[in-house]
Amino acid sequence: MAQTSRRVVLLGVVGVGLAACSKPSAQPSPPPTPPPRPSPIPSATPSPYPSVDTRPRWPLTGKLLTDEDKARHAAVAVKVPDNRREHPQTGIDKADIVFVELEGYRDVSGYSGTRLVPVFHSRMADSVAPVRSIRPVDIPLLSPIHALIGNTGASPWVVNYVKHYRAYLKGLLSYMNTLRTGSYGIDQSRVYTLNGHKYYDKAVVCHPATLARQTKRFRSGPPQPYFPFASTREEVSAIQGKRGRSIRIPYKGDSYFMGYDYDKKKKRYLRSLPWGPHLLADGSRVSTDNVLMIKAKQHYGKIFRGSGHDGIASSSGSGPRSFFGRRPVGPVVLATSQGASFSALRLTEIRADM
Repeated sequence: MAQTSRRVVLLGVVGVGLAACSKPSAQPSPPPTPPPRPSPIPSATPSPYPSVDTRPRWPLTGKLLTDEDKARHAAVAVKVPDNRREHPQTGIDKADIVFVELEGYRDVSGYSGTRLVPVFHSRMADSVAPVRSIRPVDIPLLSPIHALIGNTGASPWVVNYVKHYRAYLKGLLSYMNTLRTGSYGIDQSRVYTLNGHKYYDKAVVCHPATLARQTKRFRSGPPQPYFPFASTREEVSAIQGKRGRSIRIPYKGDSYFMGYDYDKKKKRYLRSLPWGPHLLADGSRVSTDNVLMIKAKQHYGKIFRGSGHDGIASSSGSGPRSFFGRRPVGPVVLATSQGASFSALRLTEIRADM
C-alpha cells in the first residue's frame, strides 16, 4: 500500500510537467491571470521524539527542585552500624539514599553483618546515630556524589585509600578530627562498660549540617544525578516489569534475612530485620520508595598500602540486579572500585502493584 501511494504522487508531478512542455495551441491565449496568493505556511509537525525535561531536580532523589540555590551544598553520608546490639538508630529516615553494605568483620562462621550509609542532601537529619568507621566500599559508592563522610575513623590503609581519592570525596572529617566543632556528640545513655572499660561504639552521634560547615569543599552539591530519572510515567523502567510485593535478601548464608514488604496504602516498602520490623529510636518503622538489589561476589583483602585488618576489597557485580519501586528509574550507574569511573548495569525490573 505504501508503494502504490508513492507512485500516485509521482505520477501527478509528472503530469504537471508534461502539460508545461506540450506544444502551444493556435488559439489566442487568454489574458494572464493574477499570480496566486502565497499558500499559508503549514504549522510545524510535532516531533516523534519526546521533549527533554530540563526542569531542575534534586540529584539524589529526582524530585523537582523549585530553587536551585537550595541544592548548592555538600551531601553528607554517615556510617551507621546495623547489628542488633547497636540498634535503635536515629536519623536515617531523612536520607535521600541509604546504602546497605557488608560490614567487613567476619564472624566465626566466616560471614559478615551489615552496615548502613544514609546520604543526606535534599534534607538534613538533626542527628544520626550511632556512627562507626569507614569501609573501602564507601569510596566508590560515594565518589560520584562528592560526599562528606561522617565517621569514627578507619584502618590506616583505608585512610590512605580515602586520601588518594580526595578529589572526589571528603572522608577525614571524623569524630576525633572535628572535636569541639559541634559536628558530633556523645549520647551518654548509650555508653556501656565491659570488663572495666567504657565503650562508645553505640554512643557517637553525628550532626550532618554542622559537619558540612567544617569544609568549603563540594559546596556546589553532587555534580550529577546519581540515578537516571524519568519525567513521565511512560518512561518508568519498572512499569514493564513483573509484579513484586515482598523481597527477602539473605546475609550470613541462608538464615539471616533482610526484608522489604510493599504497603499498598502507604505506597512504600517497609524494612524488616532478621529479628523483626526495622524500628528507629522514636518507634517509627523504616520505609522507602524504592529498593535496588545487586547480587555480587566479594572477597576480603587490601587494595591499598598501609596497615590494618582486611576488608571487603572488591566485588564483582555480574549477578542479577533487581529494582523494586514506583519512582522513575532507568539503567543504574554505579562507580567502580577505582573511585572515579562508572559502569552501567541493566536491571531486572520488578514493580510494585501499581
